Amino acid sequence: MKVAVLGCGIMGKTHANAYQQLSGAELVGVCDFVEEAAKATAEQFETQPYYSFEDMLAKAKPEAVSICLPTHLHKEYVIKAAEQGVHVICEKPIAPTLSEAREMIEACKANDVNLFVAHVVRFFPSYRDISRQVMNGAVGNVGVIHTKRVGGRPGQTKAWYNDKSKSGGVIMDLMIHDIDFVRGIAGEIKSVYAMERSTENMDYSLVTLRFDNGAMANLEAFWGYPGPFTTAVEVAGNKGVVRFNSEQAHSVRIHKTADSEAGAGTAYRSASPTLHDPYYYELEHFLECIRTGSEPLVTAEDGYRAVEISLAALESIRTGAVIDMAQFQSEVGRENV
Repeated sequence: MKVAVLGCGIMGKTHANAYQQLSGAELVGVCDFVEEAAKATAEQFETQPYYSFEDMLAKAKPEAVSICLPTHLHKEYVIKAAEQGVHVICEKPIAPTLSEAREMIEACKANDVNLFVAHVVRFFPSYRDISRQVMNGAVGNVGVIHTKRVGGRPGQTKAWYNDKSKSGGVIMDLMIHDIDFVRGIAGEIKSVYAMERSTENMDYSLVTLRFDNGAMANLEAFWGYPGPFTTAVEVAGNKGVVRFNSEQAHSVRIHKTADSEAGAGTAYRSASPTLHDPYYYELEHFLECIRTGSEPLVTAEDGYRAVEISLAALESIRTGAVIDMAQFQSEVGRENV
C-alpha cells in the first residue's frame, strides 16, 4: 500500500520509520512546509520530499497518509486528504475542539475513507497485556484505576504547545493517552473532576473520573518533571490488582487476593520480547483494517470521546465543579447545532 507522511517532526519521523519497516507499505513521500525538514527526512528514509501537501497527493498518489502536524492543523489536512479519497491516520488528539473533530469524522465518512486516530498506548505491549488481563477477569470487577504519565516540558521543541488554545496543555497533549486507555477498559464516564498547577516551567493535572459502572480512576499527568519520562498504571478489582510501572519493570505484575480462585500470592507475567516498537504495530493494524475493512482497535469515535472527556476536565478546572458528562454532552450538542 502506498503511504505518505505530512509533518517531519518527531512523530512524522516515527511514522516514516515504521512504514519503512512494514513489508506491506511503500513510503512514497514525506511533506513539510519547512523544506530543510522535508529534505532531511526524505533522505533518511529514502523517499521523495514534498513541500506542499496538495503536490504530494497529486504526484505521489498515496492510498493512506499520516497527519503528524500540531493539533490545531489536523482538521484542514484531514479534510483535504479525505476529499482526494485518501485514507487518514491522524495523530492524537484528533482535534482541539469537538466541532472540528466531528467535521473531520463526517468528511471522511462522506468520502468513504477511513479515519484512524493514533492513540498508540493501546498498542504498547504492557498496556495491551493489562487490557487482556482485565477483560479476562484477572482482577474481577474493576473498582479503582490509577495512571501516571510524567516527563520534561516539551515547550522548547514544540513552541505551539505553550499556546493552550492550540495544544490543550498537558491534559489534551499527554493525559489523553490514559483517558483513552481507561475508557477502553472501564467503559463510559459519568463525571469528571480535575485540578491543575500550571506555571511557565510546569504543567500538572490530576483528574478523577467516575464511570457509569461505579468504578473510579485517578489520572496524573505532568510536563516539567525533573526525572525521566515515566508511565504507570494500576487496575484494582475485587479479585486482585494488575500494575505496571516503567521505572520499575518491563513486565506486568498481577497480585491475587487471598480468596481469589487462583489463591494467594503473586503471579509474575513476563513481557514478551518485541521485535518492533508500538508505532509499528499501530500502523500495521491500521493498514490491515484498510485492506480488510475490519473494525480498528481505536475508532475515530474513540478519538472524539477522548477529546470530549479532556474538555470536560478543562471545564472542571475552569469552574472548580464536578462535570456531569450527560449534561456536558447535551450542552456541547446544542452549541454545535
